[in-house]
Amino acid sequence: MSKTGVQRVEQDGRARKVALLGMLSAVAVALSWLEGMLAPLPGMPPGAKLGLSNVATMLAATTLGPGSALTVTLIKGAFAGLTRGLTAGLMSLAGGLLSTGAVCLLLRWRRCPFGWIGIGVTGAVCHNLGQLLVSYLLTNAAVLAYLPLLLLFALLAGAATGLTLYILLPAVSRIWGKGG
Repeated sequence: MSKTGVQRVEQDGRARKVALLGMLSAVAVALSWLEGMLAPLPGMPPGAKLGLSNVATMLAATTLGPGSALTVTLIKGAFAGLTRGLTAGLMSLAGGLLSTGAVCLLLRWRRCPFGWIGIGVTGAVCHNLGQLLVSYLLTNAAVLAYLPLLLLFALLAGAATGLTLYILLPAVSRIWGKGG
């Protein structure tokens, strides 16, 4: 193959990755917006969400790598900041960065014993911990009383996002190809 042909293949691969990253970012923002439109969940702390947009971040981490997952996380945080204010943006970023870091570490583990549901739960727990930390820094220690309820909810929401990823991944792999 000529040098020009090799460059063309590399450009096509980069363009494809950028396009997929754009789609996942758009899905994450759309799901975040949708969740913001839903009524609060009964019995949950203020602002508790299902974390549907985290499926897009986990999908980015799985198919495109940690850098792409981080990009989706930053875009989601910026969106939260622009649409819901600085506090929401900071909480989204803190939770998202901690969650994305944990998910990416688990995905690097060759024989991760937790499976997709365990990865989803880990991501949800870390997301809630990151948000709780920001809330604590902005208010006082009283917010830590939400921790048991947030952890319980993280188990449920994380299992749902992990299961969703497990269901979506085979179809996404067929459509996008193994490596994104």
